[in-house]
Amino acid sequence: MKNGFFQVVSNRDAETFNWGKRLADFLKSGDVIALYGELGSGKTVFAQGVCAGLEVHDDVTSPTFTLIQEYRGRMPVFHFDFYRLTSEREVEDLDVFEYWTSEGISLVEWADRGESLLPEKRISVILDRFRENEKISIEKRLISIGGCVRKKLMACYRDCSGH
Repeated sequence: MKNGFFQVVSNRDAETFNWGKRLADFLKSGDVIALYGELGSGKTVFAQGVCAGLEVHDDVTSPTFTLIQEYRGRMPVFHFDFYRLTSEREVEDLDVFEYWTSEGISLVEWADRGESLLPEKRISVILDRFRENEKISIEKRLISIGGCVRKKLMACYRDCSGH
């Protein structure tokens, strides 16, 4: 187990989506969720779950070309994708600080591309493809969640699974 992180194995996209939805129950205005993982690791699926939990009814897709997508739900959601950015200067040019200090929730895919600009107080979600016997699973992944919601998610996991 990663120190300071709650970890769970997701066996399929629907479970990854549901963990995002569960996280949404504990979010408050101004929270920044930094999503980490390689291409195809489930960052967008997790973000879709968070948005569903926040009652966003729009189609949620990765804003790879638009860089940011805004959604309305229980509270505003600002969905960033830093994949195409090559420098932290490009991240700054998006006026990210204005979003991160607003009354909404910020979801940041490819957060490592703007790591030093992220607020210190954030929720980090790392999605890793699950590896068994040298094989990489397409849908099975390890989800590691750190930050202020970790203990709440651990309690939710115990309550839901009977552990």
